[in-house]
Amino acid sequence: MPAAAKTSLPDARPFIITRRFDAPRDRVWQANTECRHLMHWWGPKGFTMQHCTIDLRPGGLFHYGMRSPDGHTMWGKFIYREVVAPERLVFVVSFSDQAAGVTRHPMSPTWPLEVQSTTTFAEEAGGTALTISWAPINATPEERATFDAGHAGMTQGFTGTFDQLAAYLAQTAG
Repeated sequence: MPAAAKTSLPDARPFIITRRFDAPRDRVWQANTECRHLMHWWGPKGFTMQHCTIDLRPGGLFHYGMRSPDGHTMWGKFIYREVVAPERLVFVVSFSDQAAGVTRHPMSPTWPLEVQSTTTFAEEAGGTALTISWAPINATPEERATFDAGHAGMTQGFTGTFDQLAAYLAQTAG
C-alpha cells in the first residue's frame, strides 16, 4: 500500500494525574530535577534509587537505577525535550539498561518503548500543583492498547510516588 494511502492509527488515551503539594513551586521543581533530592523519594514505594545522573537541558539525560525490595535492579531514563524552569518539563521516558540503552519494560513486553511526558508545576494556593501527562510515541497498536490498559496501575504507582514526594517535602521544609 502506498504511504499516502495508509490509515493513521488512533492515539492512545493520555494518562494524566495531578497532585497538590504544600511546598513552593521552586522546591517542588528542585525535588524533581536534582539527584540530591530524587535519591530520597523517586520511584515506586519500597524501591531505593541506587544511581542518578541528570543533565537538565533539551537533549540532556536523566538516567537512574532503582533496587526493588527483592533485590532486583531496574533502570530508566528520560531524554529532555523542553526545560522551562520552574514551570514545565517535556521528556521521553524509556526503560533502560545500565548503559542508558533503551530496553523493554521488565514485566510487560508490550509496553511502549517511548512515552512522552509533560510535567507542569503551577503555583496554587500557597503550594504547587504538579500535573503529569503521558502519551506513548512511536507505538504499535498493541503497545497503545497495553498503555491504555495500564492507567489504573499508573495511577496507583504515581500515587505512591507522590506520597513519598509529599513526605520528603515535609521533612525538608524550613
